[in-house]
This record gives sequence, structure tokens and C-alpha cells, in this order.
Amino acid sequence: MALQQVNIKMDSELVSALDAIAKRTGRSKTYYLTELVKEFLEDAEDYALAVEALEEHRRNGSPTLTHSEFWARVNAGATA
Repeated sequence: MALQQVNIKMDSELVSALDAIAKRTGRSKTYYLTELVKEFLEDAEDYALAVEALEEHRRNGSPTLTHSEFWARVNAGATA
């Protein structure tokens, strides 16, 4: 995979904290920023999929359960 450089501006306190954790662990700032971006993108994709599912659920007029109804069914061994 080809690497590309990305430049960002960050608050100096964030940069200092990033420098400190990188120094303490022996990992690069690039490592930590890459991991953070990966996690964010995964979370953003999960959120987008959840929103799509909710919108489809609402369009279809599917019935919903309250929290109590859900757990009553789970505890009874029923499938929702």
C-alpha cells in the first residue's frame, strides 16, 4: 500500500500530548494518528449503516419494542 502524506494543524496541547505518548511508548505520532483515523472511519461507517437501517425500518412501518418489551421477550426466550 502506497503511503501519502497528510498535513494537519492541531492545538499545541494536543501535539504535546501526542509527542509525550509517542516518546513514552516508542511509537511514532504517525502510528497513533493512523490508528485514530482508522477507528473513526470504522465508527463513522457503523453509524451510517445504523442510520440507513433505522430509516428503512421507519419507511417499512415495522413494529418497534420498548426497552421493557424487548427484555421481556429475551427473558421469555422469544425472538423479536
